[in-house]
Amino acid sequence: MMKLMIASDIHGSAYYGEKLIQAFDKEKADRLLLLGDLLYHGPRNDLPEDYRPKRVIELLNGLKAHILCVRGNCEAEVDQAVLEFPVLAEYCVLWLGGRMIFATHGHRFDKDNPPPLHKGDILLYGHTHVPLCEVGETFISLNPGSVSIPKENSPHSYMTLEDGLFKWKDIEGDTYRSFAPD
Repeated sequence: MMKLMIASDIHGSAYYGEKLIQAFDKEKADRLLLLGDLLYHGPRNDLPEDYRPKRVIELLNGLKAHILCVRGNCEAEVDQAVLEFPVLAEYCVLWLGGRMIFATHGHRFDKDNPPPLHKGDILLYGHTHVPLCEVGETFISLNPGSVSIPKENSPHSYMTLEDGLFKWKDIEGDTYRSFAPD
């Protein structure tokens, strides 16, 4: 089975970008799905620790064969010029058995403004910097939180998906939440 690592909101932090790459290596994941906001910190956020977007570019380009990515609200055409993998797609669709996973950044589609989904589908997004697992009447909302600028006292975090089980992990790789859609 394939193992997927899911992360969002690096915001140009070389420190947390390196931690993320270390976690990817430790997880032995097949792919890294990035949910946007890779290089720029945005006007609403303070500078993250060790803000060095050029270093983050190096780190991510080193994994280009393993990365799937969607565009965040901080991505621009200039980012695509320096990153060696596609970063400007608004969303991607993955399948978990018969269940669709709609992966996006979260600034256009989120739990309060979802795309068209069927019962049991998963809306996977970042943007809020807050981990989330919410089973709604129609769909499931999941958020890995933020790698570099977590909010609401959440940890620096990412998720994994393996054998139908989602796990939220702090940046050191310790699991703090699990969820298996039934």
